Amino acid sequence: MMTAKLILGKEVSGNIYAELRERIATLKAKGITPGLAVVLVGDDPASQVYVRMKGKKCEELGMHSVTVVLPKETTQAELLAKVAELNRDPAIHGFLVQLPLPKGLDEEAVINAIDPAKDVDCFHPYNVGKMLIGEPDFLPATPAGIQQMLVRSGVETAGRHVVVVGRSNIVGKPMAAMMLQKGRGADATVTITNSKTRDLPAITRQADILVVAIGKPKFITADMVKEGAVVIDVGTNRVPDATAPKGSRLVGDVDFEVVKEKAAAITPVPGGVGPMTICMLMANTVHAAEKRASGQ
Repeated sequence: MMTAKLILGKEVSGNIYAELRERIATLKAKGITPGLAVVLVGDDPASQVYVRMKGKKCEELGMHSVTVVLPKETTQAELLAKVAELNRDPAIHGFLVQLPLPKGLDEEAVINAIDPAKDVDCFHPYNVGKMLIGEPDFLPATPAGIQQMLVRSGVETAGRHVVVVGRSNIVGKPMAAMMLQKGRGADATVTITNSKTRDLPAITRQADILVVAIGKPKFITADMVKEGAVVIDVGTNRVPDATAPKGSRLVGDVDFEVVKEKAAAITPVPGGVGPMTICMLMANTVHAAEKRASGQ
């Protein structure tokens, strides 16, 4: 019985951060400090933690960081005015509005108002379209992080069957689109599944590479995975655990303990895909600064 190799986000992101530091130093030598702004509306605890982590990482890398905190009572017009202000700010090379927004605010209108050249989350339809045709300016952070994990862990994707479980605009759809493209870390045959898929286990068992982003704890069991597959678990679910200090613990969408005995490689939760999202957000911001510096 095999035990899977662990693909760890901390290790992969550490290598990428080392590369980013060199690129940031090159920009700073030209008098340019990459700037990232995050707009947080309301007081969602998970969003607050994530925003703090982004600011801390900017500080560690020597980037310019701005956090804009707005009350949950903020109107659509006030939020769009802040987006317009950040679009004009020359010190900000990339920014994002943290989702989800409080009820009553139109997320789609806010995303569409962001300058595509500063859309480091890659949510604007312009950037989604460019990604789909294989000419991206930016790639969405979590799928881009997964692709880097595969490439830097030596996982061959060309000609392999990638099955994506989940069809969200944040992970599932862009992941499938990216794996279809020509080039390194892609050239795959892709199947995307969802909650209406018939006989899902029969399809997941065909996967050479299985990417799971469905938001259901331990949903993927050993009988749903082919022997020797590579399993990427994007899920982060908090479940009760009386033995844990906080009375709960994080688990993925994959039943890790049983699947790791069958897979060739697997990402754990926590410690797998998670660290890659902020890493690729930083990479997109540095790329945005480089594009501006080159006059693009």
